Amino acid sequence: MKSITLKRSLLLSLFGTMMSLTMMAQDKPAPASPAEVAKGTIKGVNVSIAYSSPAVKGRQIWGGLVPYDKVWRAGANEATIFTTDKPLTIQGKTLPAGKYSLYATPGEKEWKIIFNSQTGQWGIKRDGSTTEDPAKDVLVVTVKPVKSATMNERLVYKISDKGFTLDWDNLSVPVWVK
Repeated sequence: MKSITLKRSLLLSLFGTMMSLTMMAQDKPAPASPAEVAKGTIKGVNVSIAYSSPAVKGRQIWGGLVPYDKVWRAGANEATIFTTDKPLTIQGKTLPAGKYSLYATPGEKEWKIIFNSQTGQWGIKRDGSTTEDPAKDVLVVTVKPVKSATMNERLVYKISDKGFTLDWDNLSVPVWVK
């Protein structure tokens, strides 16, 4: 009888612990910049873009939170990752199949889009500068941003057969593939 009571007590204790852990996990707030993945095909090539999606939250994004003329990690948290299973031709330049960190240098009228061979790093250093190593840039192209049709509270990448866009706030940055 004592053995049954002890087992019952242990089971109840274990159940209580499991319930407490479950409740704590549910109380965890959503991350400020949740991880997202855009997947699609461009001209028959499988592409994915893994990024963290920050929100505007009433802030000035372009020329403010994201300064002009400085390399940016093209998302939040870890460096954004661009993966392609076959070569792509972007503005007449070939990007070999592979995995790349995607960086950008925003400008008021033009942006540089940077595909960098170093992957797996955090997007910025302790001093706030980017982790992009120019010596590992595989491809750099210049694109022109346009006013987006709608305001995007969260940064989002969209992939279509023509290429991909980075859309955030009131701006869309198209990167077209031939």
